[in-house]
Order: sequence, then structure tokens, then C-alpha cells
Amino acid sequence: MIEIKEVKTRKQIKQFLDFPNNLYKGNPYYIPPLYGNEKKLFGNHHDYNDQADSVFYLAYRGKEVVGRISGILQKASNEKWKQQRVRFTRFDCIDDQQVASALFRAVENWAKVLGMAEVVGPLNYSDMEREGLLVEGFDQLNTFEEQYNFPYYEKLIKNCGYEKEVEWVEYRLTAPDPEYMEKMKRVTDKAMQRGGFRFGEAKNTKDFLKKYADDFFRIIDETYGPIYGTVPFTEKMKKSIMSDFSLIINLRYVAVILDKNGKPACFGLCFPGFGKALQKSGGKLTLPTIFKILRAVKKPDSIDLALIGVLPEYRNSGISHALFYKMALLLTEGTAKYAETNLMLTYNYNILNQWKNFNPILHKRRRTYAKNIACEAENPQNYETAFPNLEAELEKESAAAED
Repeated sequence: MIEIKEVKTRKQIKQFLDFPNNLYKGNPYYIPPLYGNEKKLFGNHHDYNDQADSVFYLAYRGKEVVGRISGILQKASNEKWKQQRVRFTRFDCIDDQQVASALFRAVENWAKVLGMAEVVGPLNYSDMEREGLLVEGFDQLNTFEEQYNFPYYEKLIKNCGYEKEVEWVEYRLTAPDPEYMEKMKRVTDKAMQRGGFRFGEAKNTKDFLKKYADDFFRIIDETYGPIYGTVPFTEKMKKSIMSDFSLIINLRYVAVILDKNGKPACFGLCFPGFGKALQKSGGKLTLPTIFKILRAVKKPDSIDLALIGVLPEYRNSGISHALFYKMALLLTEGTAKYAETNLMLTYNYNILNQWKNFNPILHKRRRTYAKNIACEAENPQNYETAFPNLEAELEKESAAAED
């Protein structure tokens, strides 16, 4: 029998946090999130408390935890996009349809109590965090910024009545050939000179954040604001992101271009690939793990391409070429053998076309899935009263899925 419990006690919080690490133990492609950051989700001072409500569920078979899921009412997103949605996230589960169905029923009923019409995911509190279900690339190492999942997750989610909404692709890139590098340099020099642009400088990471953090978020908002799933930044979000960045930013992998008035016009942000350093510790920042991260930051084997932002008034100025050229130099002059693009929407052709000369290999694909729940039972008061014959219903769903 499957039992769903809302996470409330310290023991349940620990079970929720530990479950994916146990499920993927020994998996060479899984990179855990920072354990401390995940734990903050259950605190009163979580970064998104002022714009989102959350619920966390665990699935038990007897005393054994066999799955987990979280629901997010992202009020800022619903207001921005004029939607009535709950997001699901942190879905992890054994390969069992009854378990998955029970978990999704719990989130769906929570959404109905809140008067919502749809459930969609995997989406996080914002697009600055892990999102999307991996549907291709299960034999590829995940980056720290993204989540790994087993292939059977898609089957479990679709059998719960969810349909694909959007799709992202990820590429592995290597350095362009020398001839193209020369071309990039000429275009970069010409654009910089013509527009009176120059690269911003900083003494160290602290100095960089002090000088450019505010403009960094302003440019992100203007660049990514119209993109699927984005939400406006709050001051708490900014402070938390900067705190995380301070550990992993290497100024060699950051570029800020200033206009003729000395104001930031665009930026490019990469992270040294340090995901492997977190595997053995389960995302906990133990002393050995911190040393591994610092080594990876100093001499990375790979680079994760995080964000590129250009203010609208400069998008046709050619300065974006300067960012791509600097990124290309990281692959020709540094220790990194390749770069990972992370998520790019399949219809974002402007970005996709930028990588055609970087020997791109499409090696991962992710999706979100949505379900309309407005047509189902109206506003059930709780999980148990809405589905008194849960076990029988789950058995029917499981049998139908197998057929």
C-alpha cells in the first residue's frame, strides 16, 4: 500500500533531502544539488517565501521511502504570465506507476484547493535553478546547474495525464577552427571600436560583484524577461545568488562589456565545471569537497555556459560576438576541453545559431509537461477525502499503463 505524507518533521525533511542521493547512489551521471541550499527550502527565511508557497510530499511503502515530490505556487509567475498554475519539482521515484500516481495526485489536489487550473513541471521557483525533465542523454554527465533523472520518469509522468509543453536542448561544444577564430577576432575588434565599448575590469570576485551585481540582474531581467518560466528578481533572490556565485565565480570566466559611458551593456557568465566534486559527498560542502571544488574552479576540465545577456538597444551592435570570442578563447587557451551550453529552448534560434562553428554535439534534451486539472473534481478539501479509494484507483491506473 502506498501512503503519501506531507513533509513536516525533521526526520521527514532529512528523508526528502536524502532520497535522490540514495536513489542515484553510484550513478556516474548524477550531480547532486548543494545539500545546504536544498535544506533552506524548509526554513522560514527561504529566498522565495515572499513570492511563492510550497508543499513537500513523501511516498512510503510500509516504512520505506519510495518517492518524493514538491509543489510550488509561484505567485509572481502566475501574475506575470496571467496563469493559474502550480509547478511540480523535485520529483524522484522508483520505477512504479502507483507511487508516481499517488505523488502527482497529492500535488494536483493541493493545486485544486488553491483554485489553480494547471500543474506543470519540472519547474523550479525560478529559471535560475534546475528545471526540465531529461528525456535524452542519460549516458551523459550532468552539469551542476541541471538535474539528472532515470529514463522511466517520462513514462510515469505521461501516464499521470501530462503532455509535453516546451523542450530544451543542450550541446557540447569544442573550440572553433583557427580560421574562424581569426574571423571572430576581427568582428569583435571592429564592433568594440565602432561602438566605443570596452571590457569591464575588477581586482577580484568581491570587487566584481560590488561593481556589476546590480547591472547584472538588470540585464538578466531585460534579456530573459520574455522567456518561458521566468520570474522577476527580488532582493532576497539577488543576495542568495551572489552568495552562491562568490564561491564558484572565477573572473577568467566572466565578461562584462561597458558602453562609451562606462555603463554595462552586456555580460557573459560561465562556470568552471565542478559537478564531479560534489558526487561523493551528496552535495554536502565537506572540507574535502571544498578543496575539490576549488581545484576544479582553478583548472577545470569543462566549462558550463550559464548566462549571456545583452541590453535590447545593443543587440544589433555586434558586441555579442565579443562574448562568444572570449568564450572560445577559454577553449583554446585554458585547461577546459569542452563547454556545456545547458538549457536552450528549441525555438530560440538566435542562440542556437551562435554555436554552429563550435562543433556542436546535441547530447541532451529536456521537457516540461503540463496537465489541465480544472475539469476534475472541484476544490477537494484534502487528499484523503478527494480519493477515498486511492489504492483501488492506483491499481486501475497501473494496469491501464501496462496495457
